[in-house]
Amino acid sequence: MSYSYEYPRPAVTSDIVLFSNEKVQTEVMLIRRKNTPFEGMWAFPGGFLEMDETLLACARRELEEETGVKDIELEPYLPFDQPDRDPRGRTISMVFVGFKDASGINAAAASDAAEVQWFSINNLPSLAFDHDKIIQGLLKKYAGQIKK
Repeated sequence: MSYSYEYPRPAVTSDIVLFSNEKVQTEVMLIRRKNTPFEGMWAFPGGFLEMDETLLACARRELEEETGVKDIELEPYLPFDQPDRDPRGRTISMVFVGFKDASGINAAAASDAAEVQWFSINNLPSLAFDHDKIIQGLLKKYAGQIKK
């Protein structure tokens, strides 16, 4: 299928926030970015939507490509669409959320992730893009499910 547009179009991404409530405190899975922008910084797994896939399919593909994790139930949270959220250009991201005990996940960095690690929500590193805003909103929304 060929696409022709009269108006500029933003890029679209899916980001995945995967929580583990297995331990005393809730943890979140982050990847260390291998590429620019924000090379070396921590971020949620995620990436660009392909023309022939849904946002959920993109989220599942990116999660598997970057961490090897698959078969996780993901639910949509919110789109994030601030015009300056990505220095590469206008990018809109749909955020998906999942809950799975870390012990049931064998994650390994791949694709454009240099490293995968679980972090306590009480001790998060500096995050790339607007991922700090995303996590703060999720901590409020899921306050009853998240152990601090």
